[in-house]
Amino acid sequence: MGAVERNGYRFEPEFSVIEQNGAIHVYHQGEFVEELKFHFNGKFPEMDQIEQLIEEYCEDKGI
Repeated sequence: MGAVERNGYRFEPEFSVIEQNGAIHVYHQGEFVEELKFHFNGKFPEMDQIEQLIEEYCEDKGI
């Protein structure tokens, strides 16, 4: 899964299959902003789940 860019923000997902969790690292203009943690089931998180988390983040922050 690659990074997602929206309105000057970059969202870089990473995950652990063993621990069944992941995080999306949020950057703005190259500076780290925060980490969004999530859990998933299966061999990897669904792209829809990651896109939904990014969408919710953007809505909450007014991005």
